[in-house]
Amino acid sequence: MNHHDQVEKLLAAESVDPRELDELWAALPVVHIDELSGRWRGRGFRTGHHTEQLLEKTRWYGKTFGSRFDVQPLVCRGEDGELFSDVKGGKGVASLWMVEFRGEVTATMVYDGMPVFDHFKRVGPDTLIGVMNGKGVLDNGEHYWFALDRDTE
Repeated sequence: MNHHDQVEKLLAAESVDPRELDELWAALPVVHIDELSGRWRGRGFRTGHHTEQLLEKTRWYGKTFGSRFDVQPLVCRGEDGELFSDVKGGKGVASLWMVEFRGEVTATMVYDGMPVFDHFKRVGPDTLIGVMNGKGVLDNGEHYWFALDRDTE
């Protein structure tokens, strides 16, 4: 099974063991910040992490990478159906940096208003896997895992 199919299978599962995501992460190539521009649609893996419920309440849609220092980390869908950047919920905006995580340097989104990092690796040309890391992020010792698909709308 290729990595993209594996990601789709895990996203469709009712419950995902974070160990499977750890193994997938280790097998994927790093990504450079220059490859992230544009809007990306997000989907979370059902690991039971508390962030799943928080993002569901905000009606999280994904992320927009305008440039290295112009990142909207929490793009949501409003009651009117329109997309907006939830600056209050995301405690500001974010920027992109190349940061070491688990022994590899990869593109990482750094939130401006909280000590949180989203590290990314490439699944395919238009799909990334992300892992949220930082102070207060771990839930029973586990990170929050998600996938991003390039938005073509």
